[in-house]
Amino acid sequence: MKQIQLIFAALMCVVASFAQAETASLGEIVVTAIRMPQALNKTIADTTVLNEQEIRDSGAPDVSTLVRSLAGVEVAQSGGLGAQSGTYLRGSNSNQVLVLIDGVRVNSATAGPTALEHIMLDNIERIEVVRGNVSSLYGSEAIGGVIQLFTKHGSGAPSFTASAGGGTHGNQRYAAGFSGEADSNSFSVNASKVKTDGVSAINPQIVPNANPNDNGYDNNTISAQVEHAFNAEHAVTVSWFSTRSNVSFDSPYGLPADLYNTQDNIDKVSLAADDQLSGIWHSQVRIAQGTDDSKTYGGYSARYKTQSNQYAWQNNLKFANNQQLSFSAENLGQTVSSDTLFTQTTRNVNSLLGGYTGDYGAQQVQLNLRQDNYSDFGAVNTGLLGYGVVFEERWRATASVSNAFKAPTFNDMYDPFSGNPNLKPERSQNKEFGLHYAAVGQHADAVYFDNRITDFIELDASYVGINTPMAEISGQELSYKGDFGNKHLKANLTFQNPRDTSTGLVLARRAKQFASIEASHDLGDWDTGAEFRYSGARQDNNTATSPTLSSYTLVNLTARYEIDRHFNLSARADNLLNTNYSEAYGYNTLGRTLFVGVSYH
Repeated sequence: MKQIQLIFAALMCVVASFAQAETASLGEIVVTAIRMPQALNKTIADTTVLNEQEIRDSGAPDVSTLVRSLAGVEVAQSGGLGAQSGTYLRGSNSNQVLVLIDGVRVNSATAGPTALEHIMLDNIERIEVVRGNVSSLYGSEAIGGVIQLFTKHGSGAPSFTASAGGGTHGNQRYAAGFSGEADSNSFSVNASKVKTDGVSAINPQIVPNANPNDNGYDNNTISAQVEHAFNAEHAVTVSWFSTRSNVSFDSPYGLPADLYNTQDNIDKVSLAADDQLSGIWHSQVRIAQGTDDSKTYGGYSARYKTQSNQYAWQNNLKFANNQQLSFSAENLGQTVSSDTLFTQTTRNVNSLLGGYTGDYGAQQVQLNLRQDNYSDFGAVNTGLLGYGVVFEERWRATASVSNAFKAPTFNDMYDPFSGNPNLKPERSQNKEFGLHYAAVGQHADAVYFDNRITDFIELDASYVGINTPMAEISGQELSYKGDFGNKHLKANLTFQNPRDTSTGLVLARRAKQFASIEASHDLGDWDTGAEFRYSGARQDNNTATSPTLSSYTLVNLTARYEIDRHFNLSARADNLLNTNYSEAYGYNTLGRTLFVGVSYH
């Protein structure tokens, strides 16, 4: 607790320095917050952007490693790189967080979440994180929020990039890409490979039956995007993303000599036509398919494959300089194939949604309405009403009320042993209030949220899915980003109380306090950085006898040296103090690690 108080004091000192800053607007444009282009400083939903430079400077290998430094985001990993992880956004379950790749769903319809641990950053150009209920924009899963990943696209003169490096635990990373523009076409092709020997996922001193050998990981990813502009008003884009991973893991229920592996394939392909049909009317038609295919073999075998066919027609009408309407129709068809004999293997969802955003000088208004009609359990209606107002130039206040839902998975409803076809969707009601500050090189946010989730889906004593009364997650987020010449500072602090209201217990693997501070310094050819990350104590499960996972503090360092205009050397040291901690009871973490690489661009 002392560490969290020190972070809070440091953050308040930074905020106090704002009085000397000059006013400026944040010109960065985001699309996830309202599904239309919008200036970041106009968003009502609490939104964070990680751009290409921030991703590159972090030195992080995968999405899970990078996003855990953001306000409201926690990650619990069951072992080293590539091991199964859960991502908790504002205390919600990992299957209550929607992940999109270029607007396309790639989640498992059986397990629920998207396997973020298998998405490497070498193919990602930008990440937008929107916190809070946004089902009225995106449908199921968006109770905690949305994480949207944008793959690399081409711009400028054609150029080649490459990188390679290695580190502790036999860690190897290689990447190459070729992108650019030619006449009315842009293109980008990128490929990467990550391989590591890892560590033993389970600690045999806690779980004696676990195999003590190291659990390695291998990942191969390729992405491609081609856009052809017929003229200034009409363009077609084809994009493809595919990752193939193989992770070794331990089972607490087997024998010390048992070997287990899981092959996970995540694929996304889409075709989109963008048309400016008139001065005020922009239309996009997208046809896409997302696939999650998981095969486990070794001590036991299992296969679960989800294929999600997606069709969307979105229309944006800008009928005044400061007002926009949007209307969309979507269809999602999901098919599950598995060696588990599900009682039903297909689902169809038809969706209609509309939205309005208005900017009336110092005031902003947002309204979204959506209906998702499921073939197996009927219609769900969601909405959002948001308001923002600027006062004293630098300051802005926001408020919103919204509701969201998560559809039961095929495991929940159609598993032959634990499925319950009468399950209702999980539903959520969210209120939040924010205070925001923006000036030259300075940006700070303070947000209070209260999210109440009813019909939580859990297993009863017979291991059959049931709807339980309610979980309540309330909390505060403080975040700051500042530039001081060649010095840069980021700080995030989250207080939350994610609890099961029927038992009073804190939800599993979620801390009541967590925080991070990142500081970097550009000095000539050198860029150096340090990250301090703290997490409070957590319970490993939702029972009164749950083991307690101790609080921990980590220190990470990064450095980059520019050899010349094309070549860079980089290094990242994680857990510099070699802190012994666990994110899941009985599972090991990597300890101190070092990675060194060289890149050409």
